[in-house]
Amino acid sequence: MTVSTSPQTASIPPIDGIFRALSDPTRCRVVERLNRSPASVSELAQPFDMALPSFIEHLKVLEGCGLVHSEKAGRVRTYRLAPEPLKLAENWLAEQRALWERRLDQFDAYVMTLKEKDI
Repeated sequence: MTVSTSPQTASIPPIDGIFRALSDPTRCRVVERLNRSPASVSELAQPFDMALPSFIEHLKVLEGCGLVHSEKAGRVRTYRLAPEPLKLAENWLAEQRALWERRLDQFDAYVMTLKEKDI
């Protein structure tokens, strides 16, 4: 799957940035939490044993690749999950799975023809 950078798709994040963001356990847990509902920075940071500036860096990575969006109302910044990049990652993984299933099916067919020739 090729992610185009034409003006129509300029807002779609590169797939590598999505997977890079999800490679960190803290960011994965934040995404899992945001699956339930939007949350403020303090709500999201509460279960983690790290300084707030360090935690905010994780949020910046997630926002930078488009996995989350934030809004500020007064002094409270609220984050919500953006499903489009997750769908992009899901589609990419499905394409990879289909490719490997085809390759394995072809290999299986080849092995079966070799077995039939030995008989």
